[in-house]
Amino acid sequence: MRCLAVGTLFAALVPLAALPVSAQPLNDRMPTCLACHGENGTSQLPDTPSLGAMPAFYVTVQLLMFRDKLRVTEPMNEMAKGLSDADLQKAAEIIAKLPPPVPVADTPDAARIQHAQALANANRCNFCHQSKYQGQENVPRLAGQREDYLLKALRGYKDNSRHGYDAQMSEVVYGMKDEDFVDLAYFLARQK
Repeated sequence: MRCLAVGTLFAALVPLAALPVSAQPLNDRMPTCLACHGENGTSQLPDTPSLGAMPAFYVTVQLLMFRDKLRVTEPMNEMAKGLSDADLQKAAEIIAKLPPPVPVADTPDAARIQHAQALANANRCNFCHQSKYQGQENVPRLAGQREDYLLKALRGYKDNSRHGYDAQMSEVVYGMKDEDFVDLAYFLARQK
């Protein structure tokens, strides 16, 4: 009985931060999520997407894929481990309410913008991702996304290292060249 009492006392004294991430409730994980992805919706970390104003359904599906290791990115797999479907939906709702990411503010290269707009129109990027690239339902927001992350994602779809829950993106990027990806990422990072 004494061991049980000591164990209960010890458990009560151990802070939640000392628990493995997968044992922490969602509310204790969210500050870590926002530290990487931007508490104001805009990520400051290389190759880490900004999640502000991302459609909640899209985020829920991505978190489910990370939790179930259908999409493998180790930090995300660990952060989503053990979360219930309700937790995933709650996290997605929090993320969807963040302000949209702040686009790159510079004087854009008109030729690159024009080339990217032609590519986006020819490949119907503005159809699935919407005319202002704000995304919808199961399609992510691209406007204002980090340029390095967009380039990484496009290359991942092309080389098949990034798997989505449908093959549409792989089909879209199949005929594109790397310089097309560079200009598309440049263009999208500057959209509001």
